[in-house]
Order: sequence, then structure tokens, then C-alpha cells
Amino acid sequence: MEQFWLPNLDYLKAVLKFNLSSVIDIAIVAFVMYRLMLLIKGTRAVQLIKGLIVLLGLTALSSLFNLNTANWLLRQAMTALVVALPVVFQPELRRALEKLGRGRLLSTNTISHGEVDPSRVIAEICRSATLLSKNKMGALIVLQRETGLEEYIDTGVKIDGVVSAEFLVNIFIPKTPLHDGAVVIRGERVAAAACFLPLSENPYLTSDLGSRHRAGIGITEHSDAVAVIVSEETGSVSLAVEGDLTRYLDEASLMDRLSSLLNLKAGSSLSSLWFRR
Repeated sequence: MEQFWLPNLDYLKAVLKFNLSSVIDIAIVAFVMYRLMLLIKGTRAVQLIKGLIVLLGLTALSSLFNLNTANWLLRQAMTALVVALPVVFQPELRRALEKLGRGRLLSTNTISHGEVDPSRVIAEICRSATLLSKNKMGALIVLQRETGLEEYIDTGVKIDGVVSAEFLVNIFIPKTPLHDGAVVIRGERVAAAACFLPLSENPYLTSDLGSRHRAGIGITEHSDAVAVIVSEETGSVSLAVEGDLTRYLDEASLMDRLSSLLNLKAGSSLSSLWFRR
């Protein structure tokens, strides 16, 4: 009769072979995994990995409860995902190879953040939008929420400056080096300017919307970010959320919408949402 309580012999052999080389091997793998986690932190890949974990959990549960058909479907989906992962993570893989080529993958560069005053940040953004609107200066300001925007920040010029109305207006002065593109705000810092954003693929948008509005809508289709857009032609202020555009907002209504979207009225901690990277 087989003695199930006895430890597996191969397992014991592996334990006995554990030596300094094994420790170094584990340390290297752990460090590489840590750097990979830092690399995808703050990108859409985090949400994708969460989805994969949920899928793995469902597969395990279906196997545990002998749900054969569901288990078969989930296993087929997992097989398809293995093939699709390089395509899904193509931006992250590209950034990793770029950083490896520049010798920055193993660097220890980090960005520190101070205390956040979200009401001040929103007030400064609304005030800048009003000033830009009065002067008919086009602007696109993106506020990061839970989904990280690191891949879009990398396309622009990194700044890491404190948000203020004067600072934002100066960025968007026509013919200045940073005026063309989007400003990305993370917490109370301007993370980057002159960023390239994906254009909306919505075929039902009105033809009078230019590339600035389409980029503002596009980033909200790809993430949970909020985009404030100032029209260069009309000076109107718009707000894009989840692919929807609300136009012709004044300063009070813009502040009200932003405060509502960023949960200030509910009294929740904005910093806990804004600083996820």
C-alpha cells in the first residue's frame, strides 16, 4: 500500500541540493520580478494582470467543483491568452527593451510625492481653463486617476512641477515648445507636457471636433482618466470622461464636475486614487 504521508523523495533531494548557488539564483529571479513589477506599475498592464488572476481563480474553482464544461472553456481561454499576451503587453515590452537599451532598467530612480490638496489642484485647473478660454488658447489637461498613464507620460517631456494656473497657462502659450500636446497631472504635480495621446475611434463624434478633442476623448476611452479640453477656435471648455464629452462648461460647473468625479464631495481620499502608478 502506498504511503501517502511520506514526503516525496524528489522533493527531499531538491531540498538537500539547496546551496549558495540556489540562493543567488532565487535572489536574481526575485530582483528581476521586482523590477518588472515596477515597470508595469501605473500602466494598464496592472488591470490586465488582475484580470488574469481572476481568470486563474475561476479556472481553479471550476476544476475544484468539477464544472467540466466551464473548466474546458476557461482553459481554452487561457491558452488563447498565452498567445495574445505578447500583443496585449506590447507597450510594456517595448518600454522594457528601450530602458534595457538605455541601461535604465536596473536603475533605482523613483518619484516621491508630498501631501496632496486636491481641492487646490482642482481650483488651479479650473482657473487656468478660464484664463485659457478667455484668450482662446487651446489646451488639453489630463488628470490621472486609478489607471496609470506612464506610457503616455513617456511620450512627452517630464516636468514634475507643482500644479498652478499660471504654470498651466504658460505651458499652452502658442508657439512655445510644450504647447502642442497634452499635460498629464498626477496628484498635485504636472507629470509631463507635450504628451501624445490616442485619438478616439468613435465614429459618431461630430465633425467639428478637432484632434485635441479627439485625443482628450481617446485617453478617457483607454483609461479612467479625466480630460479638460479648451478649444482654440471657440474658447469653449469641455470635459471628457469615459469616452463622453460635455461641452461649454463655465468655471463653476467645471469645478463642480471635477469635484464630483474625483469624489471630493463624498469625502474620500483623493490621494489614494491619484497616486496609484
